[in-house]
Amino acid sequence: MLKEIYKETQERMKKSVDAVAREFNAVRTGKATVQLLDTVKVAAYGSQLPLNQVATIAAPEPRLLVVQAFEKGTVGEIVKGIQKADLGFNPIVEGQVIRIPVPPLNEERRQELARHCRIVAEEGRVAIRNIRRDANDRIKKVQKDKEISEDQEKDGLNEVQRITDELTSEIDDILEKKEKDVLEV
Repeated sequence: MLKEIYKETQERMKKSVDAVAREFNAVRTGKATVQLLDTVKVAAYGSQLPLNQVATIAAPEPRLLVVQAFEKGTVGEIVKGIQKADLGFNPIVEGQVIRIPVPPLNEERRQELARHCRIVAEEGRVAIRNIRRDANDRIKKVQKDKEISEDQEKDGLNEVQRITDELTSEIDDILEKKEKDVLEV
């Protein structure tokens, strides 16, 4: 019973860590990476699709992204999607190829992005603590129903705390790396 709770708790917490990491991938560091365009949606084929489903994205240089549309008719919608995503990019269209120069970040913008990263990390930590609370409540309920002993309950609560500490420190490590990337000139 407890192993089931641990496994489910760890899986849910890991999803929170992954969500934080995905959010960090979309934060600009001044270097061109294809993940910068992960949030771009394009109106194509009658629905809103992620950019990577209507074009290939490459970062051939540290300050340049190149988007190659699969079909010429979607180029205009791709440009609109990039502009609507409000990433601060000015796409340049050359036939089916869209070049996106990635401007360097100024110090104020770097500080702002670092603050945003800290907020995202705190949201991730809060999500993990909420999952911990749910797991602790389940363990206490199982003990109250006399399915486990008080010692097993105590061990269970300690194990949930250990999992929480491990994954919270993982978020802290990811945040530290991302802040270093963002603040690096």
